[in-house]
Amino acid sequence: MLRSQRNKFLPARVIVGVIRRMDDCFCGTLSESLPLNIVKRRLKWVCVFLLAAFALLQLTNLGHTNPAVTAGHDLLTGTNAPPAEIATMLRSACYDCHSYETRWPWYGHVAPVSWWINSHVTDARDVLNFSEWPHNDPQKAARKLNHIGDSVRDGDMPLPSYLKIHKAARLTEQQRDALSGWAFGESDRLKGLTNSTP
Repeated sequence: MLRSQRNKFLPARVIVGVIRRMDDCFCGTLSESLPLNIVKRRLKWVCVFLLAAFALLQLTNLGHTNPAVTAGHDLLTGTNAPPAEIATMLRSACYDCHSYETRWPWYGHVAPVSWWINSHVTDARDVLNFSEWPHNDPQKAARKLNHIGDSVRDGDMPLPSYLKIHKAARLTEQQRDALSGWAFGESDRLKGLTNSTP
């Protein structure tokens, strides 16, 4: 028999091996209750069903949206843009979820993972969206900056689940200190502006 012909039957051999091992675990009761060809046929239909269900799930994929960023509304393009090193940290650690500049990964297009990612990004944008920064409301901006400082300092952001896959978003202790220090400093500056205005 040729090697290609032997490989053609390899999945059947693996299935038979698994069934025999299961049979050994059940002390022979499995093979006594069901003939091997019936077990193989049922297993084949279960696999077909699972593949069909996975394929149908792909039809339910939600569209990924990145609305246009309005000039002057983004934190990094506003009148009081952060220093370059802070802007770089924000882009690498925060912007994928908290802005309209999300870079959707390939697995973000495969259901059901795409549902989770889409929901996560939508929720993140609702809480904090750098693309809709409140430049004209210093009090609101100060609260957001204070929240950023707390979240980064305490290690709550970026999320640990996000960091497992996105190594570029990992912040060192020095970067966390710099980012949270900038956020707290800006928050205090904006609070001072709102207190000094009559």
